[in-house]
Amino acid sequence: MNENIKIATRQSYGEELAKLGEENKQIVVLDADLSTATKTELFAKKFPDRFINVGIAEQNLMGIAAGLSSFGKIPYASTFAVFAAGRAYEQIRNSIAYPKLNVKICATHAGITVGEDGATHQMLEDLGLMRSLPNMTVMCTSDDIQTKWAVREISKINGPVYLRLCRLATPVIYDTSSKFEIGKAVQIGEGTDAAILATGVTVSEAIKAKEILKEKGIDVRVIDFHTIKPIDRKMIIKCAKETNRIITVEDHSIIGGLGSSVCEVLSGEYPVKVERMGIVDTFGESGKADELMRKYKIDSTAIVEKILELDK
Repeated sequence: MNENIKIATRQSYGEELAKLGEENKQIVVLDADLSTATKTELFAKKFPDRFINVGIAEQNLMGIAAGLSSFGKIPYASTFAVFAAGRAYEQIRNSIAYPKLNVKICATHAGITVGEDGATHQMLEDLGLMRSLPNMTVMCTSDDIQTKWAVREISKINGPVYLRLCRLATPVIYDTSSKFEIGKAVQIGEGTDAAILATGVTVSEAIKAKEILKEKGIDVRVIDFHTIKPIDRKMIIKCAKETNRIITVEDHSIIGGLGSSVCEVLSGEYPVKVERMGIVDTFGESGKADELMRKYKIDSTAIVEKILELDK
């Protein structure tokens, strides 16, 4: 992991989408008057005839995307996660997921790390909402390299996808030789003292915690769940069998997200105790992203403290 290079996954999304647009003429991009923030402006500048700003009308955004997909286009629909998964949930459910249309919903500014925008814009429930929908693939990428892969890979899937992206610039974890597969988590390390299962912005925090714990004589592994649905059941069970404890970490409510997904798998196939770290049934508040991660106990310090506490 290179902590000296930090890139927000929304930036990676915009850059790769503009490149992909050169190669695939069927891709069209829609935004709800937030293209500067979501970085779809990079696509819009290159392909103005394939970009639609629907204005502040997120429900209409999803409806138009659904219509375009029915004519063979591949729409990438973007806005903030709170508006995509929240305001337009019914349209996603009935107009995209139900008919299994080929729409890629790429929602930025998710989680507590939206920071100063405060509780109204800190979407903490989107993974739960989206993974509950039949036909929906749900992803949450952790760095620049992985996000660029995901933007490209989801164009090959014939069906709806929800890709969760963040505002916060995070360290580059992988290199260009790294290989990913939808539905297959990435294991980092072989430690057996604990398995830290993380997604999105918390993956780099989990890796930092792993390094700190190693200095204390505790050897853990980190598992990057870039795909929330379909979840990598084999990896979850493998970690439960090979390590002493399972900890999940996410910039999302502990209800409905990665932690819930892991517990659902283990309760039915290999029951073990799971410690879930995330936002505990509360709304967020305005503040700097790093301070909020610390307060809501999803940063590297909190992860280390949790494992040391469990180790007593």
